[in-house]
Amino acid sequence: MTPAELKNWIVEWVAEFFRDNGSPETKAVVGISGGKDSSVVAALCALALGKERVLGVLLPQGGQHDIGVAYDLCRTLGIAYVEINIAEPVRALYEGVAAAGLQLNDVAAFNTPARLRMAALYAVSAIVGGRVANTSNLSEDWVGYATKFGDSAGDFSPLSDLTVGEVKAVGRELGLAAKFIEKTPLDGLCGQTDEDKLGFTYAVLDRYIREGLCEDKAVKDKIDRLHRLSLHKTNPMPSFKLKG
Repeated sequence: MTPAELKNWIVEWVAEFFRDNGSPETKAVVGISGGKDSSVVAALCALALGKERVLGVLLPQGGQHDIGVAYDLCRTLGIAYVEINIAEPVRALYEGVAAAGLQLNDVAAFNTPARLRMAALYAVSAIVGGRVANTSNLSEDWVGYATKFGDSAGDFSPLSDLTVGEVKAVGRELGLAAKFIEKTPLDGLCGQTDEDKLGFTYAVLDRYIREGLCEDKAVKDKIDRLHRLSLHKTNPMPSFKLKG
């Protein structure tokens, strides 16, 4: 399938979702970071619904050095946007944790802001009568590089079956500038890139996902291990069933 065909297919899918899950005024609420995933999702939604039915939500935590890219994306697409700084609620929650006698660790520090961002998106969605877009892609989900009930949540997910390379190809087909597609993703905690943190490139991961090929056995084993350990993030929640 060509990038053009894929783009058109997703646009039709988004339009169909909103026909089945809302009114003609229902908005797509998209958390905008300025990175490839949120940029592509916002652009796809604008094509599917019209720019007036897409609301961007910028969610910095204190100062964000690259927030100008997020502003530029919203202006480029012509979509309305709001900005909600989550620094204060994050701080308040951390203070509550400390007051309870618990010691914050890196896992909590990494995931808590993502979950508060999703809470903010759902608050905005409730106010405007919208549906929250999930902006995760297949590559990141495959190795668990998403926060459960954080950026892995949402009401509809246009990119969850697309690898990083495929997301970028759709972005180029949408005519998005390179700064929106090629922005280097950071882990949000220690300043490392996602690929530095993972220990392999998305190109290597994408090839393994699509073709099952990875010449480096250590990398293959790591990908397999991360995938196995993160299935709880993408599989339905196990639930007890009464017998009889």
